[in-house]
Amino acid sequence: MGSVWKLEIISTCLSDRPTWLFFHHPSPVDYSCLFLFSFLQEFSSYNSLGQGQFSQYYALPPSYVPAGLPSSDDHGAGVGVAGYSAVKSEQAASAGLPPRGNFSSLIHIIRIFLWDLDETIIIFHSLLTGSYAQKFGKDPATVLNLGLQMEELIFELADTHLFFNDLEECDQVHVEDVVSDDNGQDLSNYNFLADGFNGSSGGGASGTTTGVQGGVEWMRKLAFRYRRLKEIYNNYKGNVGGLLSPMKRELLLQLQSDIENVTDAWLSTALKSLLLIQSRGKCMNVLVTTTQLVPALAKVLLYGLGDVFPIENIYSATKIGKESCFERIVSRFGKKVTYVVIGDGRDEEFAAKQHNMPFWRISTHGDLVSLHQALELDFL
Repeated sequence: MGSVWKLEIISTCLSDRPTWLFFHHPSPVDYSCLFLFSFLQEFSSYNSLGQGQFSQYYALPPSYVPAGLPSSDDHGAGVGVAGYSAVKSEQAASAGLPPRGNFSSLIHIIRIFLWDLDETIIIFHSLLTGSYAQKFGKDPATVLNLGLQMEELIFELADTHLFFNDLEECDQVHVEDVVSDDNGQDLSNYNFLADGFNGSSGGGASGTTTGVQGGVEWMRKLAFRYRRLKEIYNNYKGNVGGLLSPMKRELLLQLQSDIENVTDAWLSTALKSLLLIQSRGKCMNVLVTTTQLVPALAKVLLYGLGDVFPIENIYSATKIGKESCFERIVSRFGKKVTYVVIGDGRDEEFAAKQHNMPFWRISTHGDLVSLHQALELDFL
């Protein structure tokens, strides 16, 4: 008989009766060692999810290896995260998900997972700061070079196709925030370069061509840009290569592969949990990032996550902070839904605590593996 290692609550508001678990440890990867012991009737206080009891028992399986460089045939149609297609087909091909953007389906949602982006799902910021290389023993120069190349692609995509030059000083929390200022004008032949819009903080001219910043006409032009931004995201969320030149497509493919290699398949590991949640039908992934909205959308597209996060489920906390973002999300989906926060930082942990939401910390690959295992066992 294996000895009992620990007894710990791993869920609080995930159900009406939080689960107590005994953990026996006959071997590091013997999943049968988990036994359900009993249920409690009441437990309402905030608790950071104790994923630590999983990570020491699960090793990274052999399947967690960086995928090979995907094909760039069909003019970039295959551009996505390395290894994403295989994982997606395995877990989500027969999910029977409702059409994205169909808000009538929200009445069926029972659980929403609020994800941080950088250093939780993707590795990006820590490539630039050197903290990833230091923490995981990688070559600093190699890691920094990959980060700089990806950063250049992110801002090139944001500037060239996602109106970041116009919208940098007009950042919104959500893509629909200025929709009330949109008069529905047909934008098929609209010339965004010649409409005189000035998005700088210095304000626009007072003439009738440009309109006063914050005025009705200026807000209408701002709304047009966010509407077109949404259209571009939806059109290219599964094929970001269609927005890039052939040379940039090849660079992106190589960067995706190299980053997956140097991060030991971090993104592919996170995707397993994202796709498992997505496949449930009654659960939803929502992204809350401290990156400005437009660069965040560029990141999501370039890292191959467009099919995982509909643009309506992406929030930027740059202006209002994560706690306020969580308030908006609860207001949108209601208080009867269970919310689980997943991230690496204090911001999301504090916001989760303020809203009495369970928090799952991501610091290592083992945390991602433990998260996936907890999802597979229906603990989350």
